[in-house]
Amino acid sequence: MNAPHELPDVPEAVRRLPIRRLRIDLSTGFPRLWNGGEAFRTHYLNALSMSFPIGEQFFIDSVRKGVAMLPPEQQAAWADEIRGFVGQEATHRFLHGQFNAELERQGLKNHWQGWAAWRIKRGERMHPVNHVAVTAAYEHFTAVMATSLLRNPHMLAGATPDLALMWRWHAVEESEHKTVAFDLYRAMGGSERRRRLWFAYISVQFLFESSLQTFINLWRAGLWWQPRTWWQAARTLFGPRGVWATSFLPLLRYLRRGFHPNDLGDADEMAEWLRTQRDAYSIVAG
Repeated sequence: MNAPHELPDVPEAVRRLPIRRLRIDLSTGFPRLWNGGEAFRTHYLNALSMSFPIGEQFFIDSVRKGVAMLPPEQQAAWADEIRGFVGQEATHRFLHGQFNAELERQGLKNHWQGWAAWRIKRGERMHPVNHVAVTAAYEHFTAVMATSLLRNPHMLAGATPDLALMWRWHAVEESEHKTVAFDLYRAMGGSERRRRLWFAYISVQFLFESSLQTFINLWRAGLWWQPRTWWQAARTLFGPRGVWATSFLPLLRYLRRGFHPNDLGDADEMAEWLRTQRDAYSIVAG
């Protein structure tokens, strides 16, 4: 590791992260093909959701352990930001837990949480700087994909309104707190080399497991064999406005020396979404 340095200069507006409560009710369930009636768009996002509750708990635990490694005066300076980060991630974990429970009632099987639990157990003895580096890498993935989701409305075209709202709200908050783990990693003295190596590892693992869980979902739903499912997959992933076209280069920017998450430059449009959707949520803290 590099020698720990002063707390990174993060804009005050980013450091105070509000905790919001979304005004939706998932207790009544939702359609099996909730995302515009399309099998692939639905089950791809279902797969991502399956990773969220255990992943977000890992992120919460990681930043808490990371802050505890800092000198006391720096811990105090980080307190409000960590509290907001934990509150946002805990809210995401809760709602996606409800969402995933409905997926289970619909007959889907969440393998991703088992894969993640195995990795977390194996990595328990690692130095906390590695946990924070992993968190920062995942947070970059979620921030880039969040920006893609907000800038490309077709990804949720025809979706059940409450679920479209949930995904867009989650996307906005991922962008909002995208700097937290990254800046904490720097404050802990984490090196550029370690940061980039962890991102390379996470990239391979994330792409493999998201693809495998999506295929498992389609198989269990009896939709994997339909030609239109794979046409939808090609369009969603590789079309001109698909996931790869909008996300590949922004993801790679993480490997640049001197990169910072604020380089993504999406703060204004996220703030605009929060302003226009003000009736959809309440602020409970922050």
